[in-house]
Amino acid sequence: MMESIDMTLVDWSRLQFAMTAIIHWLFIPITVGITYIIAIAQTLHVKTGDAHWEKVAKFWAKLFAINFAIGVGTGIVLGLEFGTNWSNYSWISGDIFGAPLAAEGIMAFFLESTFIAVMFFGWGKIGKKTHLVSTYLVAFGASLSALWILVANAWMNNPVGMVFNPNTARHEMVDFWSILLSPNAINKFLHTIGSCFVISAFFVIAVSGWYLLKKRNILLAKRSIVIAGVFGLLSSLFVVLTGDGSAYNVAQQQPAKLAAMEGLYDGTEGAGLVAFGILNPGKKVGDDIDDFIIKIEIPKLLSLLGYRSLDAFVPGANDLVFGNEKYNIMSASEKMEKGKVALNALAAYKEAHTQGDIEQMEHSLSEFEENYYYMGYGYLHNPESILPNIPFIFYSFHVMVILGFAFIAIVGLILYLTVKNKLEQHKWLIWIGIWSFPLAVVASMAGWIVAEVGRQPWTIQGFLPTMVSTSNISSNAVILTFWMFLILLMTLVVAEVRIMRLAIRKGPDNKVDKKKEGDSHD
Repeated sequence: MMESIDMTLVDWSRLQFAMTAIIHWLFIPITVGITYIIAIAQTLHVKTGDAHWEKVAKFWAKLFAINFAIGVGTGIVLGLEFGTNWSNYSWISGDIFGAPLAAEGIMAFFLESTFIAVMFFGWGKIGKKTHLVSTYLVAFGASLSALWILVANAWMNNPVGMVFNPNTARHEMVDFWSILLSPNAINKFLHTIGSCFVISAFFVIAVSGWYLLKKRNILLAKRSIVIAGVFGLLSSLFVVLTGDGSAYNVAQQQPAKLAAMEGLYDGTEGAGLVAFGILNPGKKVGDDIDDFIIKIEIPKLLSLLGYRSLDAFVPGANDLVFGNEKYNIMSASEKMEKGKVALNALAAYKEAHTQGDIEQMEHSLSEFEENYYYMGYGYLHNPESILPNIPFIFYSFHVMVILGFAFIAIVGLILYLTVKNKLEQHKWLIWIGIWSFPLAVVASMAGWIVAEVGRQPWTIQGFLPTMVSTSNISSNAVILTFWMFLILLMTLVVAEVRIMRLAIRKGPDNKVDKKKEGDSHD
């Protein structure tokens, strides 16, 4: 079957989807997170009657509207690619994957879009409390939108609540609630939305810090930093907490991803967590070369995070590829053989069904069901292909973790000095706050690399490899549309940056100030 697969088509389809997803994700965190900061500022306005809090809310709402409007376009392109480039995946799993995406459009996007109009055009035209409710509904709608998309993504990493129909060769949903409420889906949503909150908090801190450096809009900047600082600090701590849940889910469901995250080749009991390490670039699965050139490890912590036991065995890449009888781990080769049996039995079942051979149908179906769990492995030819790119995942994971802990210290210090009215005396920290915004985006991107590239070679974990998920189209068509989409999406990114930059320069008073201003010019 491998001979019929155009790997050029697969690689370009993956590259196009990755490019589109990365650009789309540039817009999402601000859309999801800044709505809560706007709502908090507006709440303070309603509670205190201080008109300046409304000024704060209006300013960030303007930046939110710019980001939302341009971000919608990138999402449309991303959605289209499921049908154009990944039609085999869409066919096999459309009954399940399509349900949360449909719910996102019907329940979340329309809710968010409707109340954005009320929030954005309702200032002074409707009651303050009604306007405040609409603001919170926008925030809720953005979070609900993220929920449905992340539920769909979580199912790809942990397929539950389904059966495989051999007559149609499709996965069919049998338990919607197990899909929606799976530990993987809940934790993925909480961890991802927490990272969105962190990014949006640093966006507000970055813009506000720029105003402080320019000595403009001082009161707005300080009040915004206080809100964003509290919001960002709590969110950063929450991301660390949900990161523990992520590690546990990965250990239970995707041991190859966990091995790559930790650069673990030989499984061990009481496995330590690598706090910092440099992998040996010559290391291969099955050889005797040392895994690391240098490594700083926290003893037994990986076993505790992954299996809730200090002495638990954590399988490494070698155990997963070659098997480990002591710990009842089947080798990749055995899984591939069982997968081929499942695929052959499915083909025999379809042939018997065509011929009306009931006895053969029952025999083939029984054989298929015995080996169904390994069906996806039947498409693989190389046992080592069950592993993702270990160095790529290892470094991406550790970049994410190191930055995540650094953000707690940065936002905590910024918040403390702002409350003490001393932040302006520490310009170096203001600059760190400004640069923390792009670094927060980098950390989030690294997290997505771990989640999605770490899942490879699977589109659906264990059941459908990426190489058989593509559409039956010419690779040249994908290459052409890659460059078309890249130009289109980068045009939107440039437009976003230019419009956002102009709006920030104009500030809350909607004018470009050429002279430096003091506190009285807020």
